[in-house]
Order: sequence, then structure tokens, then C-alpha cells
Amino acid sequence: MKPGIPIVISAPSGAGKTTIVNLILKRIKGLKYSISTTTRPPSKNEKNGRDYYFLSKKEFLNKRKARKFIETAIVHGYYYGTLKEKLDNNLKKGKDVVLNIDVKGALNVKKIYPESLLIFVIPPSMKVLEDRLRKRHRDSEQEIKKRLKNAKMEMEYRKYYDYIVVNDSLEKAFNEIKNIIKERMKND
Repeated sequence: MKPGIPIVISAPSGAGKTTIVNLILKRIKGLKYSISTTTRPPSKNEKNGRDYYFLSKKEFLNKRKARKFIETAIVHGYYYGTLKEKLDNNLKKGKDVVLNIDVKGALNVKKIYPESLLIFVIPPSMKVLEDRLRKRHRDSEQEIKKRLKNAKMEMEYRKYYDYIVVNDSLEKAFNEIKNIIKERMKND
């Protein structure tokens, strides 16, 4: 059986990445989702093992020390990571696996799995991104400024991605990504 490939989707906070990933998983058959591990507390509707694997900081750091992760990152004060064993199990079964991870994690995945498909989602402009962050009503002014600063840094990494997709319309961005993934699946 031919192994699957990692499909990495990255974007600045507020660019629509999670919404697009959810559409991809709902509308493209045969894909698996890589559930990230985190030390942040679960939000109201999140379930351990479905949305994330929730660990204590100590548990996370022990796994990191034991080299159980492909990539780890600290995002807004919490640890996040992708467990190598879980990803490898799906890839060995021939499943293409979608990863919703940050830019530094994406580069680590590409280093370990050179056949990975990296897609970077960007907003039409920084102004649109700022408007989206404000409309979510989730973050303080200070947090919005931090997210915008991080977004500028993350945008510098887009040159390392195989594809860059502008999310000016959710359906249009999804269709573009769907076509990229379908083309890759057809050629593998």
C-alpha cells in the first residue's frame, strides 16, 4: 500500500484556516485529521481526542523530551504539538492527513516528510485580517495587536509553502484548496 501524505494548512490567526480545514474534512472523502496536542484548557465544546489531546504542561514536556513530537510550538503561552506516532500510523495506512499547524511546525513536517503538501492561507489584506479579529469579539485590544504582529511574522514564511491561497471568499478559497488537494491525490 502506498503511504499517505501530510497536507499542512497554515495561516495567521483570523485568516479562516480552521473554518477551511473543517470544510475540507467534511467535503473531501478519504482524508484524516491530525489531532494536535496542547496544554491549553479545553473550551466549552471541545472534547479530548476529538478536537485536541489535552495534556498538563508536565506531561507535554515529558513527551517532548522523549522526542514523541514531530513539531512543537508555544502559541499565546500554551504548548502545541503533533505526535509522530499518531501521524505515522495514518500515513502507513495510506491515509492523507490534514494538519492545522503554524509556520514553524509546517517547516519541521516538510523536513521529516519531504512529500508533504504545504498550503498557506492569507487574508486579502492586513486591514481585513484586523477587521476579522475584531468581529470575533474574543480578544482584548492588546491580544489583537499581538495577533497582528504575529501575522506579519508568519506571512514571511509563505515563500516556503507549495501554494498560497487568498481567503477573500470562503467558498472560493475552499474550492481552490480542494482542487490543489484533489490534484495531489490524483498524482500520488
